[in-house]
Amino acid sequence: MYSTPSGERIHIGIFGRRNAGKSSLLNAISAQPSAIVSDMPGTTTDPVKRVMEILPLGPVVMIDTPGLDDTGALGKLRVEQAEKVLGQVDIALVVLDKKRAPEGVEQELLATLENKKVPFICVYNKADLWENTMIGQGENTLGAREISVSAKTGFHIHELKELLAAMMPEAKKETPLISDLITAGDMVVLVTPIDSAAPKGRLILPQQMVLREVLDCHCLALTVQDTELAGALEALAVKPSLVVTDSQAFGKVMKLVPEDVPLTSFSILLARKKGNLKALVEGAYQLDRLSDGDRLLVCEGCTHHRQCDDIGTVKLPAWIKKHSRKNLEFEFTSGGGFPADLSSYALIVHCGGCTLNDKEIATRQQQARAQDIPMTNYGTAIAHMNGILERSLAVFG
Repeated sequence: MYSTPSGERIHIGIFGRRNAGKSSLLNAISAQPSAIVSDMPGTTTDPVKRVMEILPLGPVVMIDTPGLDDTGALGKLRVEQAEKVLGQVDIALVVLDKKRAPEGVEQELLATLENKKVPFICVYNKADLWENTMIGQGENTLGAREISVSAKTGFHIHELKELLAAMMPEAKKETPLISDLITAGDMVVLVTPIDSAAPKGRLILPQQMVLREVLDCHCLALTVQDTELAGALEALAVKPSLVVTDSQAFGKVMKLVPEDVPLTSFSILLARKKGNLKALVEGAYQLDRLSDGDRLLVCEGCTHHRQCDDIGTVKLPAWIKKHSRKNLEFEFTSGGGFPADLSSYALIVHCGGCTLNDKEIATRQQQARAQDIPMTNYGTAIAHMNGILERSLAVFG
């Protein structure tokens, strides 16, 4: 359960007013004291995430958020954090602390969820406090997207989980990474450079994901560093059906892999899986139209210790400057950082997004598109700058 990457999990957000029982609901669903609970309003100051599994929905991330009715300067920042989670969730739980119609901030939230096409459930919490309620007795008589529960006693928590399991978002249904490009028995060569920026003792997540799917397809996987690629290709009795390389090695690998052997990258495969490859390809051509003084935003979905030759902050800016021959300015974000106002940027260059779920990647792209700012990603940009983008896309037909 815990080995499933966060980016591959369904994200479920818990929203509502202060003291509606959101944190108690998270604890009840996870059956663990994941979040601090208190009668004092505003106990949850930052989003709290809990990984778990809800069958048959599968591995999920539950996100408890600050109250939407928080006040004051600090309260405003907390509300902004809660609203930011809306761009990450596949399903939303809207918690009300009694059996009443949504009003005010709850009505605004429901309208936003409808507009964003995010499926939601209205959860009427604290049923143990309602007058004439018989806890543990009777059936839930509310609508299809409503349920009464008691996080305190566990009333209808099992039924809530079943309701969640029935709301599998269409966007989260299994999307192939590489399985539709290969058949059982194929030889697939995976080029995975091990340099100073590589994580110690393991492969990076996109490489792990591709390797696992190749094995699941009953194919042969030959994993080599770029320095051993030439010898590996010569040693093979047959040509590989596909070569997948780390983006940073594109320039070297393209010269070694014969033209009649399909070649692409881990980053491009991941972009296709997340459904945004076409827009990223269009954004890559903006690299040819940059002007002196343009500002570029480079975004990483994860947070890691940056090394002297870090790809996002060092290598990529150098490659872009060399390609464009322009004097450019770069800004950098990591983790959950993504500016609301993108108007000052000529281009956004995003990482592959392996640690972000599909919804958050799509939200960032929609935000860029709404402000008419081109967006590409590391692998697509590197392929274009190496003159190999068209070849790397040919594998998709």
